Amino acid sequence: MSGPLEGLRVLDASTILAGPLAAQILGDYGAEVIKVEHPARGDGMRGHGLDKDGESLWWKMISRNKRTIGLYLGDPDGARVFRDLAATADIVVENFRPGTLERWGLGYEVLSAANPGLILLRVTGFGQTGPYAARPAFGTLVEAMSGFAHLTGEPDGPPTLPAFGLADSIAGVAGAAAVSMALLHRASTGQGQVIDLDLLSPIMTAVGPGVIYADQLGIDQERTGNRSQNNAPRNTYRTADGHWLAISTSANTVAERVLKLVGHPEVVDEPWFGTGRERAQHADLLDACVGDWIAARTRSEVLAAFEDAGAAVAPVYKPSELIEDPQVKALDLVTTVEDETLGPIRMQNVMWRMSRTPGSIRSTGRPLGQDTDAVLSEVGLDADAIEDLRRRGVAG
Repeated sequence: MSGPLEGLRVLDASTILAGPLAAQILGDYGAEVIKVEHPARGDGMRGHGLDKDGESLWWKMISRNKRTIGLYLGDPDGARVFRDLAATADIVVENFRPGTLERWGLGYEVLSAANPGLILLRVTGFGQTGPYAARPAFGTLVEAMSGFAHLTGEPDGPPTLPAFGLADSIAGVAGAAAVSMALLHRASTGQGQVIDLDLLSPIMTAVGPGVIYADQLGIDQERTGNRSQNNAPRNTYRTADGHWLAISTSANTVAERVLKLVGHPEVVDEPWFGTGRERAQHADLLDACVGDWIAARTRSEVLAAFEDAGAAVAPVYKPSELIEDPQVKALDLVTTVEDETLGPIRMQNVMWRMSRTPGSIRSTGRPLGQDTDAVLSEVGLDADAIEDLRRRGVAG
């Protein structure tokens, strides 16, 4: 069986992090992805995170299933080679500042003239137009602007930013979905198109109904820590052996099971218990009922009791615990991949389990320019021409 995108070619000319993730997902499901990097600097992702024996571990994951070439697009000869590559591609992913591709002679009008079905995914912080279009932007900035930071943290504490690339990651998944829609449109019309994806839109959607609350009620939601304004008990609770557990009771039936389990069936009969919103107004009481019960028991005891009662609970894991979880193992959510340098390594598996066209991890992230000669020869450059580009720093 092969991935649903087998036979499609993607040029990934993007850098940290949303564009590369979108291209990685496309590659996971069968597309041939050619990673186009600056021949000297490479993608900044190569220097992000921890490394082992000089090998970037995050790079091994984010650039899996990609061939890699070094090509400087700002040089006229590099731009010409990129135009030749784009003529053979189905999708181009880029995240340069608006106007950069056009300045290099690589705008969509140029690329699509030779390839009308080309899909161009353009990822920027604030979109291709508008007063902020030219601003440099990273995920941290849109995590702040989107309302995420405003809602995250304790009520009496500062706004809190995530410890990972949340906005970029959500945008990367959104970008892969947008490309899939564009491919569906192309299948029926033959037409390519430009996708203008800003980092702000996806995380604004993920944050939830804050915009409509502000518009219709004049209310700005405030930080509630681990609690929710929509249901209770909903929090993290510490066990007798020092572990943390998370509980949610979005469904009324689950809330009833939890309170009966922890020895407070009388609370279930309170008139305010019937809706999550009203329970949230009594969070202090409910947290005390649940928290005291959990604090007297070990993590394993609490998890077993909740499972028997059909109540919702999950451990707060460290990554080293996550990879050993029996459900994670059963679904192969963390899978083992052979790396040509480090040997067997574990990383997150492909995102969706498809019965007829499953994805796969065929290779880990490769060294800069490892496939330059092979890829450039596929668009007609001979060894002398490639060596000339390399000598001049245009290819790597």
